[in-house]
Amino acid sequence: MSKKKAFALRMNEDMLKAIEKWASDEFRSTNGQIEWMLMQYLKEHNRQPKKKDNSTDKK
Repeated sequence: MSKKKAFALRMNEDMLKAIEKWASDEFRSTNGQIEWMLMQYLKEHNRQPKKKDNSTDKK
């Protein structure tokens, strides 16, 4: 699993409320909903992150 990096995100209060409602409707956390939304947008524009090759990782 890839590492997660925390960062502050400022947004309009009404936008946040709309995302929180959508997240609740989809049984996701607000953070999970934002991650999902961003990944959908990246996929739509063929810009999703490249998958790392784990075959060279040491265990």
